[in-house]
Amino acid sequence: MNNVCLVGRLTQDPELRTTSTGLSTTRFSLAVDGRPNQNGERQTSFINIVVWRNQAENVCKYCHKGSQVGVTGYIQTGSYTAQDGSKRYTTDVVAQSVTFLGGKNDSNTSDSNSSNTNYNGDKTESQETVDLTTDPYASMGDETVLSDDDLPF
Repeated sequence: MNNVCLVGRLTQDPELRTTSTGLSTTRFSLAVDGRPNQNGERQTSFINIVVWRNQAENVCKYCHKGSQVGVTGYIQTGSYTAQDGSKRYTTDVVAQSVTFLGGKNDSNTSDSNSSNTNYNGDKTESQETVDLTTDPYASMGDETVLSDDDLPF
């Protein structure tokens, strides 16, 4: 199975391009933090993303350098011969879905909701911004401690 799910920030403004057959596309690099090492430091990976059709247009319209997005898609590898005659290899993630995760100030949109786009680039739903600094379960009372014997499995 070839499936990729990433969350990261764009490293540059995406630029819309059109193929000779009229398809819209854009390419950008996504900065993704890795797992912490023994010292607690995270290694950042820079992953090349390719987006097609309406979704490419939406990414170029609503995202800019630093915008946080979620990308699901698949890995595509390829190769080409450079001008000096050497063979070069490429690895890209072809986006099937791009979710805009940033807020109003982060993505320069006209509302404060983030939006999801499907593989066609169509808006699928709106999500209200959630305050992650408060405990959503605080009003439920004290913590209940369960032992392994209390679990049904």
